[in-house]
Amino acid sequence: MATLLRSKLSNVATTVSNKSQAKVSGMFARMGFQAATDEEAVGFAHCDDLDFEHRQGLQMDILKTEGEPCGDEGAEPPVEGDIHYQRGGGAPLPPSGSKDQALGAGGEFGGHDKPKITAWEAGWNVTNAIQGMFVLGLPYAILHGGYLGLFLIIFAAVVCCYTGKILIACLYEENEDGEVVRVRDSYVAIANACCAPRFPTLGGRVVNVAQIIELVMTCILYVVVSGNLMYNSFPGLPVSQKSWSIIATAVLLPCAFLKNLKAVSKFSLLCTLAHFVINILVIAYCLSRARDWAWEKVKFYIDVKKFPISIGIIVFSYTSQIFLPSLEGNMQQPSEFHCMMNWTHIAACVLKGLFALVAYLTWADETKEVITDNLPGSIRAVVNIFLVAKALLSYPLPFFAAVEVLEKSLFQEGSRAFFPACYGGDGRLKSWGLTLRCALVVFTLLMAIYVPHFALLMGLTGSLTGAGLCFLLPSLFHLRLLWRKLLWHQVFFDVAIFVIGGICSVSGFVHSLEGLIEAYRTNAED
Repeated sequence: MATLLRSKLSNVATTVSNKSQAKVSGMFARMGFQAATDEEAVGFAHCDDLDFEHRQGLQMDILKTEGEPCGDEGAEPPVEGDIHYQRGGGAPLPPSGSKDQALGAGGEFGGHDKPKITAWEAGWNVTNAIQGMFVLGLPYAILHGGYLGLFLIIFAAVVCCYTGKILIACLYEENEDGEVVRVRDSYVAIANACCAPRFPTLGGRVVNVAQIIELVMTCILYVVVSGNLMYNSFPGLPVSQKSWSIIATAVLLPCAFLKNLKAVSKFSLLCTLAHFVINILVIAYCLSRARDWAWEKVKFYIDVKKFPISIGIIVFSYTSQIFLPSLEGNMQQPSEFHCMMNWTHIAACVLKGLFALVAYLTWADETKEVITDNLPGSIRAVVNIFLVAKALLSYPLPFFAAVEVLEKSLFQEGSRAFFPACYGGDGRLKSWGLTLRCALVVFTLLMAIYVPHFALLMGLTGSLTGAGLCFLLPSLFHLRLLWRKLLWHQVFFDVAIFVIGGICSVSGFVHSLEGLIEAYRTNAED
């Protein structure tokens, strides 16, 4: 009898010890500590099993005590934070019926019904993003940076190519069989995984805010460049740059009624081809004046006060990380992503460097913020009209993306929504949804009127959000999610990019802000 009693007491003590160990290990795992060796990994896995059995046993005891059925409706909801921990260190599993689960079923994770794109088509999309209108400000960056500005164009291409690759690497993890699988679908999901389990939505909110700022600033730049180009194309007309900006915004006001981009996307290819033709015309004119090129004007020293603005301009011209996760998820052969990033950024680096250098050599110290303003009047008017048309047709893309982010963040999060939904049950846009969109269009106009400085705004945006989304966050996320798998040189690259990117971001932001304040004071005095 005594032996039996001692045996029972020993079993109870062992069970209590195992459960306590499971609770402690589960707590440390949710705090972000992962096993460093194979033996510790096995111990964590065993404790997780005990922890799971312990919770299930408690739930069953409660259900049996209360006499409730053992179904989903009667089950006790999991403890806050428990659903965010996975042994593989992956992102939180989506709740049943959620949008993320729908993506997993038929979206980017495994949707075979969605048409996939080839590596060439993906490269075309990346090229559109990094070879757009904003290359018109690169000669102005060479004006203040000289040969160092040319080096920075090459350096930014290399770094942005690398951070794009490591950002995609953060989408994948190894499963229990050692296979690399895609467990995340977006930049926001990566950010949330880095901040989980303590702050499971903080990272996504930071990325969303950065995306909104960059998209809205892009819209503002389109309005600014439209007013600037029209004013310089027809200087004899009694119409100011602000008035041209108002006219451009009046043309853009119908964007508030957009529900999709089908109508606008038809013009994207035509706009891109027109832009390449314009670049060729500018380069052809510069080559015709090759005998007058001012090589002696290209400096080896920099303007310490204005060069940080050039850094922001160059970085902003390479921003494409926002949509890379979606692009890679829709490729027929995701394994070709790295090769696609290589040739697109090499091509961008060569074309941008040649364009910036040739344009600066032609006009030297007279180089303006938008290089087409340096062209002779007869050519300038034709080229600028095409550029204005391209800017107006490009405006709806970032505008619609910004509206979608705002609506999903503030209006379409179910019980967590701050405001009522923008759409009714019949799919029609409600009055406050239309008001939000119109207010956003008017806001871009007001910013373009009061801060009509293309290069300074571009430098400010590149320093504030461009450096963050292209340099800082990808390297930080890579270190956070894949720390134990990285080689020493990868850790060195990530840390170096984060430090250099942080310094350039702060310096560029401060000097761009100072430049805007100085320009505003000058305009006020005039």
